[in-house]
Amino acid sequence: MSRPLPAVQLRVPTDEDALTWHRVFDDPDVMEFHGGKAAELSVYEELTARQRMHDAAHGFCFWTMLDEDGEVIGFTGAQPWPHQEFGPVGEIEIGWRLARGAWGKGYATAAARTTLERVRAAGVERVVAMVNARNERSIAVIGRLGMELAETFTTPVSQQKGYCFRLELSSL
Repeated sequence: MSRPLPAVQLRVPTDEDALTWHRVFDDPDVMEFHGGKAAELSVYEELTARQRMHDAAHGFCFWTMLDEDGEVIGFTGAQPWPHQEFGPVGEIEIGWRLARGAWGKGYATAAARTTLERVRAAGVERVVAMVNARNERSIAVIGRLGMELAETFTTPVSQQKGYCFRLELSSL
């Protein structure tokens, strides 16, 4: 028997969220599959600004994720795949990143399901999730979403093995 998922709120990231994301992601465990340490604040400032543009243009983005108490615990959402040199160029990627204290509570699954509903409502027909092959937590969330393994790849920078999962939204 599975437990009920927690309530989660998603909102378009604000300027202030760049600082909050920088703080909550400043944990080697959180950043294990993203370079091992939090990026500089300027990276999060650019990321939050880009997500606001995505939301305005597409009706979706990587939203700021808040718990039941309204505390920022990370982000989740969807964006056009940002790389041209590898991966699912031209497709919509879903993803999430949570503060360490929010792990194992169902937030990623709850937020990802909301993301799928929102992108489908925006007219997206298919999404991908790109994940490091060692990231068992994210792979478990992907499994709960019903996504299927589409391909295995090696990232050009880190030379690490990764997986691309796909989900046809018409099947939901």
